[in-house]
Amino acid sequence: MTASFCVLVADDQPAVREALRILLTNAGYRVELATSPREVLRLIKEQEFALALLDLNYARDTTSGEEGLELIQQLQKIEGAPPALVMTAWATVDLAVAAMRSGARDFIQKPWDNARVLSIIQTQLQVEAETRRANRLERRKTNSCGRKSPVRWGQICLAHPKR
Repeated sequence: MTASFCVLVADDQPAVREALRILLTNAGYRVELATSPREVLRLIKEQEFALALLDLNYARDTTSGEEGLELIQQLQKIEGAPPALVMTAWATVDLAVAAMRSGARDFIQKPWDNARVLSIIQTQLQVEAETRRANRLERRKTNSCGRKSPVRWGQICLAHPKR
């Protein structure tokens, strides 16, 4: 099941990228690596990812999380962008709250626990699948005229006959 999912991992530290690549590959995921927010944006525009695992700190400074927060906000503007999980070694409650308000789905503190990372990824993939399924059902409730049907779940709706 996981082999069809591609996870984008972005971090400026090669050892972190490699450790996550090994962890996720061994768990059956396909993995793409990025070293910067610019590379993340380029890759997301070029291919589809099930999930993005993003560091909050890159080259500009090492502790504020500013670059990562800006990246999450930019991803929110891209149609079809994957859900973002963020990670940092400089975790604070304020930074976690800011990341979640910016659109991150979860927050992982470095050093991470492998089992927890895999559990979070699996959970978020399930949430994303359920969200897509609910959106498809919602679209089906729209009648042929493009208006919402007054029908409630469990009721039968007959289309208006053509005149």
